[in-house]
Amino acid sequence: MFMSKSKPHIQDLYRLEYAEQAVALLNPLRAEVLRLLCEPASASEIGRQVGETAQKVNYHLKALEKVGLIRRSGTRQVKNLVEVLYQAIARSYLIPDAFGWPDAMIQRMKDQGALSHLIMASERLRGDAMRLMELADEAEVPSAVLETEVYLPDEAARQAFVRDYAEAVRGLSEKYGAAGSGEGTGFRVMTAVYPEPEGEAAEPGKSSGK
Repeated sequence: MFMSKSKPHIQDLYRLEYAEQAVALLNPLRAEVLRLLCEPASASEIGRQVGETAQKVNYHLKALEKVGLIRRSGTRQVKNLVEVLYQAIARSYLIPDAFGWPDAMIQRMKDQGALSHLIMASERLRGDAMRLMELADEAEVPSAVLETEVYLPDEAARQAFVRDYAEAVRGLSEKYGAAGSGEGTGFRVMTAVYPEPEGEAAEPGKSSGK
């Protein structure tokens, strides 16, 4: 296998420049593909991770490339085929308020984008859990779940909570090391915050693990 691969600079945060980029991010699959492309990968690699065909993933890669959210980072020879490698231009994205859209539409796009990520993450978590349950028949699989509720009365409180929440997760990630360090067992950590659906009975905070 021959690989031609460059390491283009990837920004930590990219401010979207035009509306078509924001529209592309609203597609749940494209948002997930973009997240996975923090490291260079081909359509077939991404397809295996999201459970889609390389042909379908390639269609979305072309759409993301067209609006400038990903770029080609090299090629790889696999048998008689040459695979194109793509990489995202940033790790996270900011939707500006200056697109000339009504505030309500901008907020709806932000909410829908976050909910799309939440749906994709929950589907990935479910798939991982099903595969791990098969392994649990033969050996114990260490895992833990934490669920709790917080009450945030206004926008200022929500922003302050998200700031503290992100900082706490970042601190834990730095303390226990990033994936690929080569030491110990890798664990996937997912965190999510969302409003409690109306009409759902409140339950006290709870956690479990083994």
